Amino acid sequence: MQYFYLMRRWICLLLFLTCLSAKAQENYEIQVYGSQTQAKHSTIFELHSNYTFNGGKEIAKGVLPSNHSLHETVEITTGITDIFELGFYFFTNYTLGYGYTYVGSHIRPRIMAPAKWKLPVGISLSTEIGYQKSAYSEDTWNMEIRPIIDKQWNNLYLSFNPTLGIALKSKYNNSVPVFEPNLKLSYTFFGNTGLGFEYYGDLGAVSSFEKLRDQGHTLFFVYDLMNNPKWEVNIGPGFGLTSATDRFVFKILLGKRIKWK
Repeated sequence: MQYFYLMRRWICLLLFLTCLSAKAQENYEIQVYGSQTQAKHSTIFELHSNYTFNGGKEIAKGVLPSNHSLHETVEITTGITDIFELGFYFFTNYTLGYGYTYVGSHIRPRIMAPAKWKLPVGISLSTEIGYQKSAYSEDTWNMEIRPIIDKQWNNLYLSFNPTLGIALKSKYNNSVPVFEPNLKLSYTFFGNTGLGFEYYGDLGAVSSFEKLRDQGHTLFFVYDLMNNPKWEVNIGPGFGLTSATDRFVFKILLGKRIKWK
């Protein structure tokens, strides 16, 4: 009962915040979330790296081009309780002709539905809030609301993140949330090899979606290291499906889990 009231209050707070304003998705963390939070008394250290081989080549709304840009993000996530975790991000960027720089930081609390509820699917709710330099993002202060729904059927895994982007401080974006759905479908081979795809979208403001050519749609073909309690690996190429999307990006996610009690 205590968990129920805690989650209800958390959801009410997040729904209130989604009414503030919107942002566009960035490439500092390209990942579809699963519903499981980090185990209590443990921490995972992750390095998110991706390189844009073919992307935007012009400065748009004061933001540097993404072509030949390397995004690297350090993420540290700690399990606070059996159903609550807290993550911290440190963003960096190298863009050809502009050098290497610190871009910003975010903090991310996440809570999940406890196992004792015996739901047919995994459910959790993540938020992410923080700052990025204006040369690397249209929104200097932004927030993300990410519901997470997933399901495992033997070797087949499916996760859906109907994400909302929030701009807390921006020169260009208005007060309408942006819909950025993410989807992952993966199948496990040989017990530890996951192969599948991940989809990342940016459809525009929820009140009026952009025309298809102006929307962001990216499809990644990925490998995952499965059923390993110490290490996390997620690797794959991504291909933009519209003219508004970076055409070719390659990502590598490496993570190390540590129990500290």
